[in-house]
Amino acid sequence: MKYATPEGGHPDDILSVVAQILEDLEASAREHLGVCVPSVVTHGMTRSAANISPDWIDFAAEETFSTSLNHTTHFINDADAAGFAEARLGAARGIAGMTILTTLGTGIGSALLVDGELIPHSELGHLELDGTDVEHRMSNAAREREGLSFAVWGERLTSFYAHLEKIFSPELFVIGGGISAQHAEFFPYVRISTPLVPAHFLNNAGIVGAALLAAEHLATAARA
Repeated sequence: MKYATPEGGHPDDILSVVAQILEDLEASAREHLGVCVPSVVTHGMTRSAANISPDWIDFAAEETFSTSLNHTTHFINDADAAGFAEARLGAARGIAGMTILTTLGTGIGSALLVDGELIPHSELGHLELDGTDVEHRMSNAAREREGLSFAVWGERLTSFYAHLEKIFSPELFVIGGGISAQHAEFFPYVRISTPLVPAHFLNNAGIVGAALLAAEHLATAARA
């Protein structure tokens, strides 16, 4: 079952949808919730707003959702959540050294993993190349907006990933996000040295990561 994201992505509207999901699932109040969001998240606060309402900026997300829903709620950046899932159970599991996960969708999210541990808040989609943020020219939304073929888009992506290679020397790139299910159509046009693989959980990696995070917090609380 999928629930549509409310237009504008305002916190109150998202909160209403989450409340409906919990009602439909008949969720117990003891269960912890994991929420992934396209925002930098620190200390339970959403600090930025990428392609969602600016009302999320410096918003007390965990406190507001936990209180309103009567469920302990844990927020994490959506790309970081995807990286967390892929490191624990997916394409980056057991990889020594650095893995870089990027999500290609409305924007470009990123997660840095070193020996399987997440280093949050990387926001590599905001690197400036060719005079603008990478995601403005190289996201899947940019491909659709400009009507780019996968071959032309792959050339743009090559410049992005080659730049990341130069900076980080990663062992592996993992690609998630909305377009990851079509990886076979554009991977051949991304000409880099580092291995490039799709996320094991494709566009669901963030959901899986948020759930794993919530489960770990619940387990920790149970042991306390």
